[in-house]
Amino acid sequence: MPPPHVAVIGAGAFGGWTALHLLRRGARVTLLDAWGAGHSRASSGGETRIIRGAYGADRVYVEWVARSFELWREAESRWRCRLYHPTGMLWMCGEDDGYVRDSLPCLADAGLSAAEISVREAEERFPQIGFAGVRTVFVEKEAGYLLARRACQAVAAAVEAEGGEVRLAAVAPGTLQDGRMDGLELADGSVVRADLYVFACGPWLGSLFPEMIGERFLRVSRQEVFYFATPPGDPRFDEGQCPTWVDLDERIFYGIPGNEGRGFKLADDTRGAPFDPTAGERILTPALLEAAREVLARRFPALAGSPLVESRVCQYENSPDGHILFDRHPHAGNVWLLGGGSGHGFKLSPALGEYAAQILLEDGTPNSLFSLDRPGHGEATRTQFER
Repeated sequence: MPPPHVAVIGAGAFGGWTALHLLRRGARVTLLDAWGAGHSRASSGGETRIIRGAYGADRVYVEWVARSFELWREAESRWRCRLYHPTGMLWMCGEDDGYVRDSLPCLADAGLSAAEISVREAEERFPQIGFAGVRTVFVEKEAGYLLARRACQAVAAAVEAEGGEVRLAAVAPGTLQDGRMDGLELADGSVVRADLYVFACGPWLGSLFPEMIGERFLRVSRQEVFYFATPPGDPRFDEGQCPTWVDLDERIFYGIPGNEGRGFKLADDTRGAPFDPTAGERILTPALLEAAREVLARRFPALAGSPLVESRVCQYENSPDGHILFDRHPHAGNVWLLGGGSGHGFKLSPALGEYAAQILLEDGTPNSLFSLDRPGHGEATRTQFER
């Protein structure tokens, strides 16, 4: 029999890696995206994303991160481009360190290194960081950051180079008939027909399937990211001397050093206001910038008052319980839904794509943790770090 034709809608981290793994397993693949891989509206766009293995007691994600480390390194070697920067990860915990502490057995089983160090040792190792209010500190050795936009573009280029079709096209679901979808409707009036359809279109997934997913099962929130200047000729805030970090307190802030000279990245992980990824204006909120400056001054005193050199307004899209959505459409057996990974899914997307491709081509059943009708799916949001 001829190989199945799979149309993947969305060339972000989930869609791109799924398309690439489908192709490598013998499928015919068409990858479609309205603006192209790594575009400015995408949840997978922007310059950088953290890669780390700590996931509380969620062992499946730890295992996927461990596998993804292998796949990121393999991709760098194959494509001859650098995507992964191993800076190490500094976890600074306030009153509650359960999220990281619960991760330690899972990390050890997955072959990833993480260890608790004293606050005093942390102060000696990282004198440029202020540890006021920090109760416990953990260091995750293999963690670091990934070049996000560049990686999405590299994956899409690999899909095309290895025989897949990559198309710039706005897509709408086609008619559902007799338990199947009969093609994709493109904005130019044409139709794309395939054997299987994978909708991995990030913050647009809910609007494409409003009755089944909508805002109840996939919430899109506005998120702001800031890049601050570092002192001229001062290497203390570059990746050679400063780790990627997370400040786990009442609000969760995180940051990435260096960023290939773009500035010292700092962002609030707290879910923001509802956001329209297509029409939303991406203008900074002064109050959020001021809050970021306060964290910068407290944790990195030498950067207090540093000018803002770059910024981004992006979005998260998450299921309410924080887990990924990967399930078959309940009314169309040839349609699959993949999303809800913002804030934590980018790093593990190579392994998730590998897993999704296997499920799709073997007509398998995904882990019930990712199902559309899982218990508690519509309950109050928990962040990636609180799970």
